[in-house]
Amino acid sequence: MDAMRKLLGVSLILLAGLTAPAQDAYRASVDAWHADREARLVAENGWLTLIGRDWLKPGVNTLGSAPESTVLLPAWALPAKAGEFLLEKGAVRFKPMPGSGLLLNGKPVTETLLKSDADGKPDTFQAGRVRFYLIRRGDRFAVRIKDPENPARKAFRGVPRFPVDPALRVVADYTPYATPQVRAIPTVLGTTEPMTAPGLLRFKVRGQERTLEPLLEDQDHPELFLIFRDTTSAKETYPAGRFLYAEMPKDGKVVLDFNKAENPPCAFTLFATCPLPPKQNQLDIPICAGEKDPGMH
Repeated sequence: MDAMRKLLGVSLILLAGLTAPAQDAYRASVDAWHADREARLVAENGWLTLIGRDWLKPGVNTLGSAPESTVLLPAWALPAKAGEFLLEKGAVRFKPMPGSGLLLNGKPVTETLLKSDADGKPDTFQAGRVRFYLIRRGDRFAVRIKDPENPARKAFRGVPRFPVDPALRVVADYTPYATPQVRAIPTVLGTTEPMTAPGLLRFKVRGQERTLEPLLEDQDHPELFLIFRDTTSAKETYPAGRFLYAEMPKDGKVVLDFNKAENPPCAFTLFATCPLPPKQNQLDIPICAGEKDPGMH
């Protein structure tokens, strides 16, 4: 019996020796992921460059630096009247004014029917250093405006986060629905967006079993998208909740790495159109992993 105990003790020591380097390597991989995440936020086309989001109304919408413009840009970027967006029958056509100086997809702009982000890569205007393009949310259209010289980008000093905890990388059991469910997901705009839920994830955190319902955000690039809140929300983490991405199920299993839980874009700008956690994804336990509230607004 004593010999068996000694053998077991040696085995545990050996396992610990193997586990520690593996955990160090895991922490380093999460650190690298976080560094890349911050680099994307502060990139020249990242969320921190966003300076405006102007909604279009049916009919004629003016573009320019005149104060009454529907889509308003600084005077150093555009003349008082630079063009018009015409919203009719679920489509937007742009008509430039002479001397606007605008580029569209890198070429001098001409009258054209515009592609929005709902069509894939949107048509992109350029006025000096400012870039803007059409976005669609349900049956509404807006023009999203970005400036790489935005003060928020220059002031960015990183995103605070919890220490990396390997115990909060968990393996969930995935149960697919017989028929994928379409959910009405709330947004910060006070609207809802239809999104597809393919199944349910069941997992344990600190011995407590919980469920989350993932969504499919992009049919062309399949991965699971989770929008969740927990009891750290509005305390240590962003009040509206956080996002988490995971690979598609393999053999009925999904890895949920809460150390990679990230703030939604609306944590960094007032001009985002973020989805909010549905009721079924509001956890009654703390998830002390991933990004904390950046406190930017």
